Amino acid sequence: MSKTLLEVTFPGGKRVDAKIGKFTIKTDQPVWSGGEGSAPEPFQLFLASIATCAGIYAVSFCQSREINTEGMHLTMECEWDDERKRYSKFSINLKLPDGFDPKYKKAIIRSMDLCAVKKHMIEPPEFEITAT
Repeated sequence: MSKTLLEVTFPGGKRVDAKIGKFTIKTDQPVWSGGEGSAPEPFQLFLASIATCAGIYAVSFCQSREINTEGMHLTMECEWDDERKRYSKFSINLKLPDGFDPKYKKAIIRSMDLCAVKKHMIEPPEFEITAT
């Protein structure tokens, strides 16, 4: 079993940065929550990871078939449940590029459904939290 290590640092204020591989992902909280609003909130990055994961599967589907992706884009609408205080539904819509062959429509949707982020939500990993 392989492992991935993320190192998280606290550069000041409400900022929290995560280093993964050679990349540093910066986060902050909005001003109304005591932050500076200098970077996305961690939960915004979580939402973006769902949408961009679906997006890379769509792009890869097209690239493997030499389908032009010009004009293709994706939106994700997040439905908030006030009672449960959480999102209850994510609706992902892919705007297909002009000239996209309709015979591939179901297949590209199936491809996007393979998103690894979504799979981790459906079958969540175990969380172990410690302090030393």
